[in-house]
Amino acid sequence: MAIALHLDEIEDMPRAAASDIKKLGWRALMDAMARTGKVVITNHDKPQAVILSTEAYDAMLEALRQASANDEAALDALRRRFDARLSALSAPDAGDRLRAAMRKGAKLGGKAKAGATY
Repeated sequence: MAIALHLDEIEDMPRAAASDIKKLGWRALMDAMARTGKVVITNHDKPQAVILSTEAYDAMLEALRQASANDEAALDALRRRFDARLSALSAPDAGDRLRAAMRKGAKLGGKAKAGATY
């Protein structure tokens, strides 16, 4: 199950000045954050911190976990392909096949050829 994660740029997020938070208190900050699930705290109009709702934080963690799992799956598939190709070098006739390929020589016709699809 894929989690849709939308991360706004800091410039596009709602803002609250640190001085306002000091004056209005925690409740005002929580009210501002409840509207969008996130708020940027500024000090002299410069972003200093981002406060996220627990739901937004959990969604971000889940998206990161899924991305990590996808990366691991891709790496595992790549390892299996590499190991399958590498195992050809362990075949009893690997030396003979390599020597035959080297004796044959390449006929490139002015074009570079590489990979399994040439």
